[in-house]
Amino acid sequence: MTTPSSLADVRTRIDALDADLVRLLAERQALVRAAAAFKADEQAVRAPDRVERVIAAVRGRAVEAGLSPEVAESVWRAMIAAFVELELAEHRADR
Repeated sequence: MTTPSSLADVRTRIDALDADLVRLLAERQALVRAAAAFKADEQAVRAPDRVERVIAAVRGRAVEAGLSPEVAESVWRAMIAAFVELELAEHRADR
């Protein structure tokens, strides 16, 4: 990454990253919705063991990428919680 030349440059780059993140989150959402069809009950949706495995993996990837593992964990826990709620709603609607 080249060093930003101004605050405007920083903001432009952040906006571009945000657009990429939204696209990736939309892909993740589609997969979460698909996953709901394979789960028998709300416990399967919540899958606390799976959540902890994902968090552990994300923390490791964060370190490798130069991202604070605490930041990564916080972001992923918030994202997972939001997607679990979405999946629960999808799961309930299908029943």
